[in-house]
Formats: sequence, structure tokens, C-alpha cells
Amino acid sequence: MAELIVHNAEVTTLWDEQPEAEAIAVRDGRVLAVGSSEEILALGGPDTRVLDANGRRLIPGLVDSHMHPTRGGRFYAAELRWDGVPSLARGLEMVRTQAKRTPDGEWVRVIGGWSPFQFEERRMPTPAELTAAAPDVPVYVLYLYSQGFLNAAGVKALGLSKATEVPPGTRYEFTEEGGAIIHAEPHPALLYGTIAALPSLSEEHQALSTRHFYRELNRFGLTSVIDAGGGGHQFPEDYVGTARLAEAGEMPLRISNYLFPQRPGREAEDFERWIEAYDAGRSAAPGVTGDLKHGFELEGGGEFLVWSAGDFENFMAPRPDLGDRDYYEDLKAVTKKLVREGWPLRIHATYDESISRILKVFEEVHAAERAAGRPGFGEAGGGIRWAVDHAETISEENVARIAALGGGVAVQARMAYAGEYFAKRYGAETAAHAPPLRMLLDAEIPLGAGTDGTRVASYNPWVALYWLTTGRTAGGTQLAAPENRLSREEALRLYTVDAAWFSQEEDVKGTLEPGRFADFVVLSKDFFGVEEEEIPEIEAVLTVLDGDVVYGAEAFVSLMPALPPIQPAWSPVRVFGGFHRAE
Repeated sequence: MAELIVHNAEVTTLWDEQPEAEAIAVRDGRVLAVGSSEEILALGGPDTRVLDANGRRLIPGLVDSHMHPTRGGRFYAAELRWDGVPSLARGLEMVRTQAKRTPDGEWVRVIGGWSPFQFEERRMPTPAELTAAAPDVPVYVLYLYSQGFLNAAGVKALGLSKATEVPPGTRYEFTEEGGAIIHAEPHPALLYGTIAALPSLSEEHQALSTRHFYRELNRFGLTSVIDAGGGGHQFPEDYVGTARLAEAGEMPLRISNYLFPQRPGREAEDFERWIEAYDAGRSAAPGVTGDLKHGFELEGGGEFLVWSAGDFENFMAPRPDLGDRDYYEDLKAVTKKLVREGWPLRIHATYDESISRILKVFEEVHAAERAAGRPGFGEAGGGIRWAVDHAETISEENVARIAALGGGVAVQARMAYAGEYFAKRYGAETAAHAPPLRMLLDAEIPLGAGTDGTRVASYNPWVALYWLTTGRTAGGTQLAAPENRLSREEALRLYTVDAAWFSQEEDVKGTLEPGRFADFVVLSKDFFGVEEEEIPEIEAVLTVLDGDVVYGAEAFVSLMPALPPIQPAWSPVRVFGGFHRAE
């Protein structure tokens, strides 16, 4: 008998044998059956929980193939989110309100996830406006990894002056009222460093912050996230919040982790240390024999393999050129080590020029491994899975090179938050195919979708799905050409079973077929039926992971597990929540 049945639904299974159904039955954390309501209700017994979806759309749980959830959870309680806020005036009012709640020694911080073009005013804040909103409390507002804004109290708290030394490729612009604008031109080191200079939450508060952030992801129907690590986020020290949830068996998401080295020039040492620690506890490569029940597991190395090979997604500045850097030997050494150890890998590359140089290294490593009788890249020959992340300007030639090495590409909704600046710099025609979604799909290489939240985009998957299907930004600017827009089913596949390839789980999740993980979502609005402009408004009313309810709203709110109030008491989330809800 089923343990859970959801009936009277419009079920999209993404299972070719039965793409549509009316109901789903669950047992032991797996899909038992899908079918008509009559067929599925017959599988119930006296102890079966039966839920009526009231005609709503039910889809597989969403899988973000590239996000930074562990880092996002660590900081969530301390951050004021402008994600989805409709006007700058409202954003400044939020700063004003939060400043009154913020104790001495703490900051008001808005750390990415927004675009100036989402605002009615269609512009950035000024340091003067932040100073007027919070004259005595330090404020730091980050726009992606392009610019940062400090009020006068923030400049004072950091002890900044015109004599302050800055890393190459960055600068401060001090303003008349005492504030400052931080420019990444194009290097984000100063933006990263300012975040790192802010006070941290206690370990206990980080753990609770993480629980609330993962509930926020469940709110939008996310059941799996592939964690790309992130700058300023050291493994394992900064993973304590999520590790605690995993140890307690309380994970409301499946998270697969790629490890991101934090010490430029010493990346090989970090990977060597992690490989030794992993090998001491297990005998197989990451992600292959790990516990696929929902939890927290190591997947591989990336998204930066070495810092010298990283380009930047700052479309407000010129494209960086890897040819100006000494990256080759470092990248080759790390790549060879990971391939030999059987570690899947992924690498950040925004521009085709960067991808060309990176692929040259990968091809050389692969050729040497094959010559030595080892598998190298690509699963067909027993090699590793690997992927390029971002790839906004990737060429058809380089897509073919990736295919030849058995790699994939993960794309994110960064253009939804910075596309206007991209189009201004590189032209409307280039922006119309950035990234070239149709070309990537036609190449039939593994392709996954995601957000890259929480800093260079919001974590809300429905804004990403809106961008994939309409080609419009969060501010409504039309960028993508008609041929470079996806159907809603194509986009949903990139956010479910296709995204699961990047964690080696495409055979156990992403579709609602018997035997697969019982991860699914009942939606507030029908993704396949609503008008285009309503797609970003979609949320979950029921999110089920491994057969258990992890989020509920409206008729299902009583089924949602209780959480303690977020801490500290001054947390902006207590007043404003996460992604903006229209009043």
C-alpha cells in the first residue's frame, strides 16, 4: 500500500512512457505509481496519507545544477534580500527599517540577487541614499560581482580613505557625503574582501540560518541543488550549518558538493588534502557510491580549479584575457590529479576565449591519459564526468570540442540580472544568443540549468525559467532571439532530469516514474498554462522530498514541519523574509 497519495492533480511526469497523470503514489521514499486518480487511490490503505491537489499542476522536484546553497545558508539570517523588490524606493525603505533594528557592531548588508532593471527607477542606489537611509549604521550593498556601495558609516567602520591600498583591477570611488562605490574592473577581489570583513554569525546561528534558507528554497519547489562551492567559502570549516543538518538526518534538500579551493597558487595542495581525507573514509570516486538518499555528499572539484584560469562575469568591465596570465601549468597539474583520481570536475568560464584556452589543457591531459592506458575524460571510455559552467559566449567549435571529450555545459540565469550591461558592451546580436541555448540543445551534450544564486543572481528558479522560455531579463528587457528561447517543457527538463546528470543522479531523480525518488512539487500556478509574465510569480504550495512533506502553503501549510524562529533576533529575515512577496 502507498504511504502517500496526491490525487486530483495535473501531473507532468517527464517520463516518456506516461508523460501525464492525475495522481501519484509513494512508498519508502520512491514513486510507487502514477496514473488516474481512481487507479492511484485504489493503492491506499487505512494508514495512507491522501492529499487532494485541487486540480493544480504537479511536477518533479526542481534541480538547480549550479548554485551556492551552503554559503547562502551560512549568511541568510544576516542578509537583507532585495530579490524581487519592485522599486529602489522600497529597497531603501527596507534599509531604513533594518538599520533601526541592527545592533552596534553589525551591518545592514544586501548581498546580490537583484538587478537595477527590476526597479521602477531602473537604476542603482547611491551611497548618499544609503547614508540618508542609515546615517549611523554601516551599510554594504553588492550588485553581483560588478559594483558595491558603502554608506558613510560603512566607510568609517572599514577605516577607508583615498590612501587605502586596493588589489589590482579594483578601485574605490569616494563620494562627497562620505560613502563609496567599489568598482571591479574586472576583478571582484575587493568585493569579496568587503564581504569577508563583515561580522560573522555564530556557529549556532549559522546552523539555524541554513535551515531557514533551505526552507526558502523548498518554497520555490527546489528539492536538489548542486553546490559549486564559491569564493570566500572554505571546505570543511564553512560547511558546518549544512553538515549539522545532514548528521541529524534533517536535510530538506539533496546537495552534491564540488570543492572550490580558496588559496590562489596553492590549489593543488588543497585538492591533495581533500583527496587524502576522502580516500581515508571511502574506496570509490566521489558521487559514485555515495548515499543517494537525500543528504549531503561530495561530488568533485570546481567551479574554480585554479584561480589563475578564472574569468569574471562582470559585464560592466572589459573581458579578462587568460592569455595575459600564467595559468597553464597550474591548471594542467590540478586537472591531471583530479582525472587520475576519478574526481568529476567543472570549471567556470564565461567567455569563449577562456573556454578555448581551458579546453587546450583538458585535451592535452586527456590525450596523455589515454596514451598511458587510462580512461581520462568522458564516461564512454570509463573516464570522469566534467562540465563547463556559464559559457555565455561559447562557440559551435568549442561545443564540438566539449562533446568530443564527453563533457557537459551548465547554464545559469546570470543574463537575467546583468543582461542589459552585456548587451550594451557586446551588442544586441551577441546578447540574443548568450548563452546559445538552442545550439547547445541541438548538440545533444548534457545541458543543465540553474541560477548561480545567491550573489550573481537570485536563487528563485522561476525567474530562471522565465528567462529560459521568454528570453527576457528580470527587468523585462527582451534579449534572446526567438530561436534561442526554449519551450516550457524543454526548460523544465533542464531543471530536473537533465540537471541531475551533473550529480550523476539522472537515473534516480528528475522524472516521476516508478522506482525514482519521490521528489515532487504542487505549484501555486500552472507553469504550462499561465501567461509568460506570471511565471516568475510561481511558488510551491507543496514540496515533497523522499516522500516527506518539507514545505506547505495554503491548504497544505499545516503539514510543514515547524522551525524555530530565525536568529539572531535582529535578522532581516524576521521582518522581510527572503524573496520579495507582493503586499
